[in-house]
Amino acid sequence: MSPHATTPRDLLDVDAPDRAHWLELPSHRSSVRVARRSVRARLTGWGLSREVCEDAVLLVSELATNAVIHTLSVRILCGMGLVADGCVRLEVHDHDYSGSSLPRRDPGPDDEGGRGLLLVEQLADSWGVDRSRLTSGHAVWATLVV
Repeated sequence: MSPHATTPRDLLDVDAPDRAHWLELPSHRSSVRVARRSVRARLTGWGLSREVCEDAVLLVSELATNAVIHTLSVRILCGMGLVADGCVRLEVHDHDYSGSSLPRRDPGPDDEGGRGLLLVEQLADSWGVDRSRLTSGHAVWATLVV
């Protein structure tokens, strides 16, 4: 599984502050629910379709869950923004300073987990992993064309 090939853009580089939203959350499973609710509320407020909102909620849920479960982060940073005409970008930054790459998972048919990035790959128009300028950990991002 590899990210779709794109040039990463920084979410904070949007022109208008009302086109981006960030939240910093403790690295707990309950924070994933908070991230989902925040994405749904913000994207609905921006007037995006129900389908785009639902896809974005699922994407941020998978990205935040991975950050909470697979890193030693104490906090995670979740961001969303309208970065271009017709494009929503979602990001989750962790505080994993180890410099290690994210491990590849090949779940078997009976495994209960390990399919999050497979879902991200199927739903997102593009996605990737970069070193975060904000946390020095991973920045996992996904985009959706609206």
